[in-house]
Amino acid sequence: MIGEPAWPADPRFATNAQRVRHRDLLVGMIAERMRARPAREWLALLEPSGVPCGPINDLAQVFADPQVRHRGLEVRAPHPVAGEVRMVANPMRLSADPIVHDRAPPVLGEHTDEVLRSVLGMDAAALERLRAERVIQGNP
Repeated sequence: MIGEPAWPADPRFATNAQRVRHRDLLVGMIAERMRARPAREWLALLEPSGVPCGPINDLAQVFADPQVRHRGLEVRAPHPVAGEVRMVANPMRLSADPIVHDRAPPVLGEHTDEVLRSVLGMDAAALERLRAERVIQGNP
C-alpha cells in the first residue's frame, strides 16, 4: 500500500525482530514515503484495509472536526490573565446534573490560602509566615 514492493523482501525487515533491530532506518523510510501524500489520502488508502491509523490533528483541526463541533466539546471561559481560554469540555453528558464549564483553570497560587486554611487549619498569621519565608507566593 505504501508503494514500496521491495520492502517486504528486504532481509532487514523480514521478521519483527529484524524490523526492531533496524527500527530507526525503517521509521525514517516510512516517514519519508508518508510525506509524499496528504494524511487524508493515506487514511482513505489504509482504513479500508484494516490498518489502524488516524490523523494527528493540531488544535484548530480538532475543534473544526464535525463530531467535536456536534458534541459541543469546545468551551470558552474568562481567565484573569489570559482573557478568554479555549478548553475541552467534559465529554460526559449528565441529564440530571449537567457539567458546567464556567471557570478557567486557576492561576498559580489562586487557591493556596483556601486549601491551607480548610485542609491544614492554618490561620492568617501562619500563611503570612509561609509567604515571608517564600514557601508560598502570592497574596490572599
